[in-house]
Amino acid sequence: MSVTPEAAGLVGPGPYRALFLDRDGVINVDHGYVHTPEQTEWMPGIFDLARAARAAGYVLVVVTNQAGIARGYYDEEQFRSYTLWMHARFEAEGAPLLATYYCPHHPEAGRGELKAACDCRKPRPGMLLAAARRFDIYMAGSLLLGDSETDLQAAQAAGVGCTFELDPTRPQATMHAAMQWLLDQSST
Repeated sequence: MSVTPEAAGLVGPGPYRALFLDRDGVINVDHGYVHTPEQTEWMPGIFDLARAARAAGYVLVVVTNQAGIARGYYDEEQFRSYTLWMHARFEAEGAPLLATYYCPHHPEAGRGELKAACDCRKPRPGMLLAAARRFDIYMAGSLLLGDSETDLQAAQAAGVGCTFELDPTRPQATMHAAMQWLLDQSST
Protein backbone atom coordinates (compact mmCIF):
# COMPACT_ATOMS: atom_id res chain seq x y z
CA MET A 1 0.00 0.00 0.00
CA SER A 2 1.47 3.28 -0.98
CA VAL A 3 0.79 6.93 -1.80
CA THR A 4 2.19 8.67 -4.83
CA PRO A 5 5.97 8.48 -4.72
CA GLU A 6 6.35 12.24 -4.93
CA ALA A 7 4.00 12.87 -1.99
CA ALA A 8 5.98 10.40 0.11
CA GLY A 9 9.38 11.89 -0.70
CA LEU A 10 10.66 10.21 -3.87
CA VAL A 11 11.76 13.37 -5.61
CA GLY A 12 14.64 13.31 -8.05
CA PRO A 13 16.85 10.33 -8.75
CA GLY A 14 17.56 7.73 -6.05
CA PRO A 15 18.86 6.11 -4.09
CA TYR A 16 16.74 7.24 -1.16
CA ARG A 17 17.23 6.84 2.57
CA ALA A 18 14.40 5.31 4.58
CA LEU A 19 13.09 5.22 8.09
CA PHE A 20 11.69 1.71 8.44
CA LEU A 21 9.07 1.40 11.16
CA ASP A 22 7.62 -1.69 12.76
CA ARG A 23 3.91 -1.20 13.38
CA ASP A 24 2.61 -2.77 16.60
CA GLY A 25 4.63 -1.45 19.53
CA VAL A 26 6.28 1.33 17.48
CA ILE A 27 3.57 3.16 15.52
CA ASN A 28 0.71 2.07 17.75
CA VAL A 29 0.54 0.66 21.25
CA ASP A 30 0.49 -3.12 20.94
CA HIS A 31 -2.84 -4.11 22.42
CA GLY A 32 -2.68 -7.44 20.57
CA TYR A 33 -3.76 -7.84 16.94
CA VAL A 34 -4.80 -4.22 16.40
CA HIS A 35 -6.76 -3.95 13.14
CA THR A 36 -9.42 -1.27 13.62
CA PRO A 37 -9.23 2.49 14.24
CA GLU A 38 -11.10 2.02 17.52
CA GLN A 39 -8.30 -0.21 18.85
CA THR A 40 -5.59 2.26 17.89
CA GLU A 41 -3.60 4.21 20.43
CA TRP A 42 -0.66 6.01 18.80
CA MET A 43 2.75 5.67 20.43
CA PRO A 44 3.84 8.96 21.99
CA GLY A 45 6.18 10.81 19.63
CA ILE A 46 5.57 8.73 16.50
CA PHE A 47 4.24 11.60 14.41
CA ASP A 48 7.03 13.95 15.54
CA LEU A 49 9.61 11.34 14.53
CA ALA A 50 7.90 10.74 11.19
CA ARG A 51 7.76 14.49 10.40
CA ALA A 52 11.42 14.92 11.37
CA ALA A 53 12.42 12.01 9.15
CA ARG A 54 10.53 13.44 6.19
CA ALA A 55 12.04 16.89 6.81
CA ALA A 56 15.49 15.26 6.81
CA GLY A 57 14.79 13.67 3.42
CA TYR A 58 13.89 10.14 4.52
CA VAL A 59 11.00 8.14 3.12
CA LEU A 60 8.81 6.25 5.60
CA VAL A 61 8.23 2.52 5.13
CA VAL A 62 6.30 0.26 7.51
CA VAL A 63 7.43 -3.37 7.80
CA THR A 64 5.15 -5.51 9.95
CA ASN A 65 4.54 -9.15 10.78
CA GLN A 66 0.78 -9.71 10.88
CA ALA A 67 0.24 -13.10 12.50
CA GLY A 68 -3.37 -12.07 13.17
CA ILE A 69 -4.07 -12.74 9.49
CA ALA A 70 -2.45 -16.17 9.66
CA ARG A 71 -4.38 -17.01 12.84
CA GLY A 72 -7.69 -15.93 11.29
CA TYR A 73 -8.35 -13.04 13.70
CA TYR A 74 -8.85 -10.71 10.72
CA ASP A 75 -8.40 -11.08 6.98
CA GLU A 76 -6.20 -9.28 4.47
CA GLU A 77 -9.08 -7.07 3.33
CA GLN A 78 -9.61 -5.84 6.91
CA PHE A 79 -5.86 -5.32 7.26
CA ARG A 80 -5.70 -3.32 4.00
CA SER A 81 -8.64 -1.16 5.06
CA TYR A 82 -6.98 -0.43 8.39
CA THR A 83 -3.68 0.30 6.67
CA LEU A 84 -5.32 2.81 4.32
CA TRP A 85 -6.80 4.54 7.37
CA MET A 86 -3.35 4.56 9.04
CA HIS A 87 -1.75 6.02 5.89
CA ALA A 88 -4.40 8.76 5.84
CA ARG A 89 -3.63 9.63 9.47
CA PHE A 90 0.09 9.93 8.74
CA GLU A 91 -0.63 12.08 5.71
CA ALA A 92 -2.90 14.31 7.83
CA GLU A 93 -0.05 14.61 10.35
CA GLY A 94 2.29 15.89 7.62
CA ALA A 95 4.31 12.69 7.27
CA PRO A 96 2.98 10.52 4.43
CA LEU A 97 4.05 6.90 4.46
CA LEU A 98 5.59 5.63 1.25
CA ALA A 99 4.47 2.03 1.73
CA THR A 100 3.47 -0.69 4.14
CA TYR A 101 4.95 -4.15 3.71
CA TYR A 102 3.42 -6.97 5.71
CA CYS A 103 3.84 -10.67 6.27
CA PRO A 104 0.56 -12.57 6.68
CA HIS A 105 2.28 -15.88 7.48
CA HIS A 106 3.14 -17.73 10.66
CA PRO A 107 5.28 -20.89 10.66
CA GLU A 108 3.34 -22.67 13.43
CA ALA A 109 0.04 -20.94 14.12
CA GLY A 110 -1.01 -20.13 10.57
CA ARG A 111 -4.10 -21.56 8.97
CA GLY A 112 -4.04 -23.19 5.54
CA GLU A 113 -1.56 -21.70 3.10
CA LEU A 114 -0.66 -19.01 5.66
CA LYS A 115 1.02 -21.63 7.85
CA ALA A 116 4.39 -21.23 6.23
CA ALA A 117 8.01 -20.46 6.90
CA CYS A 118 8.63 -17.61 4.47
CA ASP A 119 11.27 -15.06 3.58
CA CYS A 120 9.09 -12.08 4.46
CA ARG A 121 8.47 -12.76 8.16
CA LYS A 122 10.93 -10.97 10.40
CA PRO A 123 13.65 -11.86 11.46
CA ARG A 124 14.12 -12.61 7.76
CA PRO A 125 14.79 -9.52 5.65
CA GLY A 126 12.31 -10.11 2.81
CA MET A 127 10.06 -7.11 3.39
CA LEU A 128 13.00 -4.73 3.78
CA LEU A 129 14.74 -6.05 0.68
CA ALA A 130 11.52 -5.83 -1.37
CA ALA A 131 11.14 -2.16 -0.39
CA ALA A 132 14.81 -1.50 -1.20
CA ARG A 133 14.41 -2.99 -4.68
CA ARG A 134 11.11 -1.28 -5.44
CA PHE A 135 12.08 2.20 -4.25
CA ASP A 136 15.87 2.24 -4.76
CA ILE A 137 16.57 2.58 -1.03
CA TYR A 138 20.12 3.05 0.17
CA MET A 139 20.06 0.57 3.05
CA ALA A 140 23.37 1.54 4.66
CA GLY A 141 22.06 5.11 5.06
CA SER A 142 18.71 4.00 6.44
CA LEU A 143 17.32 3.40 9.93
CA LEU A 144 14.93 0.87 11.41
CA LEU A 145 12.95 1.48 14.59
CA GLY A 146 11.54 -1.73 16.02
CA ASP A 147 10.43 -3.12 19.33
CA SER A 148 11.88 -6.64 19.21
CA GLU A 149 15.07 -8.51 18.50
CA THR A 150 13.49 -9.97 15.34
CA ASP A 151 13.05 -6.45 13.95
CA LEU A 152 16.72 -5.69 14.54
CA GLN A 153 17.83 -9.03 13.09
CA ALA A 154 15.85 -8.39 9.89
CA ALA A 155 17.39 -4.93 9.56
CA GLN A 156 20.90 -6.29 10.07
CA ALA A 157 20.34 -9.05 7.50
CA ALA A 158 19.08 -6.44 5.01
CA GLY A 159 22.07 -4.15 5.54
CA VAL A 160 20.19 -1.32 7.27
CA GLY A 161 22.81 1.09 8.62
CA CYS A 162 21.30 1.84 12.03
CA THR A 163 18.72 0.27 14.31
CA PHE A 164 16.97 1.37 17.44
CA GLU A 165 14.92 -0.88 19.72
CA LEU A 166 12.06 1.02 21.27
CA ASP A 167 12.12 1.03 25.06
CA PRO A 168 8.45 0.50 25.99
CA THR A 169 8.97 2.24 29.33
CA ARG A 170 10.43 5.32 27.62
CA PRO A 171 9.22 5.37 24.00
CA GLN A 172 9.71 9.10 23.53
CA ALA A 173 13.36 8.85 24.62
CA THR A 174 14.01 6.18 21.98
CA MET A 175 12.17 8.19 19.34
CA HIS A 176 14.17 11.28 20.28
CA ALA A 177 17.44 9.34 19.93
CA ALA A 178 16.34 8.04 16.52
CA MET A 179 15.34 11.57 15.50
CA GLN A 180 18.75 12.87 16.54
CA TRP A 181 20.48 10.18 14.48
CA LEU A 182 18.37 11.11 11.43
CA LEU A 183 19.20 14.80 11.83
CA ASP A 184 22.91 14.07 12.31
CA GLN A 185 22.94 11.92 9.15
CA SER A 186 21.09 14.49 7.06
CA SER A 187 23.75 17.10 7.82
CA THR A 188 26.59 14.87 6.56
